[in-house]
Amino acid sequence: MTLPDRLLHALSPWCDAAAWRVAFSGGLDSTVLLHLLAELRERETLPPLSAIHVAHGLQAAAEPWPAHCRAVCERLGIALQVVRVEVDRNAASLEQAAREARYAAFAAALRPGDVLLTAQHRDDQAETLLFRLLRGAGVRGLGGMPVSRPLGAGSLVRPLLAVSRAELEGWARHHGLQWVEDPSNTDTRFARNFLRQQVMPLLAGYWPQVAGNLARTAAHLREADALLGELADQDLVAASEPSPWPWLSLPSLRLGPLQMLSEARQRNALRHWLAPLTRLPDSEHWAGWACLRDAVDDRAPVWRLQGGELRRAAGRLWWLSGPWLNSVHLKAGFAGGQIDLPGNGLARWQGRLPSGELRLAYRQGGERMTLAARGTRDLKRLLNESGLPPFVRDRLPLLLRGDELLAVANLPALCTSEVRGRLHWECPKANLGFELTG
Repeated sequence: MTLPDRLLHALSPWCDAAAWRVAFSGGLDSTVLLHLLAELRERETLPPLSAIHVAHGLQAAAEPWPAHCRAVCERLGIALQVVRVEVDRNAASLEQAAREARYAAFAAALRPGDVLLTAQHRDDQAETLLFRLLRGAGVRGLGGMPVSRPLGAGSLVRPLLAVSRAELEGWARHHGLQWVEDPSNTDTRFARNFLRQQVMPLLAGYWPQVAGNLARTAAHLREADALLGELADQDLVAASEPSPWPWLSLPSLRLGPLQMLSEARQRNALRHWLAPLTRLPDSEHWAGWACLRDAVDDRAPVWRLQGGELRRAAGRLWWLSGPWLNSVHLKAGFAGGQIDLPGNGLARWQGRLPSGELRLAYRQGGERMTLAARGTRDLKRLLNESGLPPFVRDRLPLLLRGDELLAVANLPALCTSEVRGRLHWECPKANLGFELTG
């Protein structure tokens, strides 16, 4: 099968996409990918095709690259979008910072149904496996780069993962293609460059099929990871029962079903559940899970991760991130309707508003409420009786008239006999948009 036919076969699941957008750096790999697609377009009906070039502005040598990419795209009759990004030069890893900026630009450029095509190939996959192996990655990491994954409003697809770099270079030279060479690719201070320039040639001298073998191993590990994902889905069924507070829009799991699993299956289920929410912890950091799981019931344990934190309360695990990690303050007059709560969602009154000068506030301690048939009770005790997780209680909007507590948001039973309405709190959502950059 010819290289264009192999590419078309690899892209067949995405032939009904809204558009194909090529991540075009101007280097060898993306130049060949763009050329192959332009050739296929002459004989096949493909989605609309265009290219995106991201300019990082990190080195003087890269200044002519956007012009080179424009010239290539003009010759091929392919529209090009050039996006300039700012990269934090003081980042701990400039390489990682540039990658994050690049993928953020790609994500922003994709519309619903668009597919971003990138030109990573089999040798890249082999290097990825070796690089992650040396960093102590688990099964998911050792599976290397997936063929496809969600990105922004669309998808990212790598259709050349079964093609060697030698094949791409052979195609480029046979067709007289021109490409740019990134001088930083020879800088072996970067770990990937060291693997590419020093380690892989040494291994290939003894094992000529090393790149193909490593890429095949990555495929086996992706299959193993898929099976672990299926096991996690099964183990999470019982734990995923909705919480008693449907208005509390936070990811959560029942702890009991997880505690019945072996420790290895607990970690596997949690990795699967946490993957869309945060970067997964390394092996040593999983001690935080044991502390969270085994803490006595009257504690409020917290497991802090990169994207947020996991808390245990009311027999459940709760994922908190974004606004939920910030303290809140509120003391505002209230005349009904809807009101924005700084950093804490919004509140609105439903029904007839009580008379008098009203205000909204959060719990400060010492509040008391007079309930029909129960008399006056401490708010702290009433909230304890409700079973509501402690981390929510200080964020609940309260309706007061002077110092008289009239109603507690979202808990209809906690209101005085005078109240003929309901204070509804639409709480903030945890950040659910964690996105890989690889």
